[in-house]
Amino acid sequence: MRSLRIVFMGTPDFAVASLESILNAEYNVVGVITAPDKPAGRGRKLQESPVKKFAVSKGLKVLQPTNLKDEAFIEDLKRLDPTVQVVVAFRMLPKVVWDLPKFGTFNLHASLLPQYRGAAPINWAIINNETKTGVSTFFLDEKIDTGAMILQKEINITAEESVGELHDKLMELGSGLVVETLELIKKGNLTPTPQPFDQLLKDAPKLNKENTKINWNDSLDQIYNLIRGLNPYPAAWSFLFNGKKEEKVKIYQCKKESTDHTLENGSILIEDKKLKVAVQGGYLIIEELQLPGKRKMDVKSLLNGYDFIKEAKFL
Repeated sequence: MRSLRIVFMGTPDFAVASLESILNAEYNVVGVITAPDKPAGRGRKLQESPVKKFAVSKGLKVLQPTNLKDEAFIEDLKRLDPTVQVVVAFRMLPKVVWDLPKFGTFNLHASLLPQYRGAAPINWAIINNETKTGVSTFFLDEKIDTGAMILQKEINITAEESVGELHDKLMELGSGLVVETLELIKKGNLTPTPQPFDQLLKDAPKLNKENTKINWNDSLDQIYNLIRGLNPYPAAWSFLFNGKKEEKVKIYQCKKESTDHTLENGSILIEDKKLKVAVQGGYLIIEELQLPGKRKMDVKSLLNGYDFIKEAKFL
């Protein structure tokens, strides 16, 4: 059996579950690398990352480099003397960092690699209406999400599942896979498998203002999948025309109604206290949204105090 000295790298809640599982399995975590504290909220107070908060609560040594190539950080990392590094939801590492431990650096990725390499694999799996996804561990190399595979686990995606719900399932599934991967490394009997490069691949690019905007000329299913694939974060959005001005509205919860109609795409129909939007193939029934400067609210509450003109529509 190998003796492991683990350095863990991660930032959001998704990574906390893996760090907690490593500690529960009684592995030796000699250090945690996470993002620097950032100002947030109206008061712009410095906020610690979820991984930092958890690591500090467990008495672990925490490093927060702004530059991963900084010589002082590299020296601090070498002093920790890691034999393996575990990366979950962190930045791209320079070779001087990932090549440091003698047993390598591996990453947990929330997809069935080689599919959905990139920054937002959970979102894009739902947006593209996949019926299954999973988690993968692999050794880091010079490129993004291309290193030799270690382990994978698969999970089904239901037709109504939001990205928030799938995120939590994959977070738990992934935390177990990280521990299984460490077990193989500890025993020294793993055989990494090179990723195939001859498949037709779907990627998972970073989400931005353009690819999260609803196109009301898309089909009912496409729009529905986009909304659930971005709920609760960062949320699909659209401009709402309701009088003289256009307002940016975020849409969270919705249902779909397949039917024939003659309305223009984006047209709004208020019917039986429901907010329906006409699209190709039926109506999108909006159940939860957020107006500019307001809190997220359900449509019943909205309709109690918000009037739609006859010509109102989503653009």
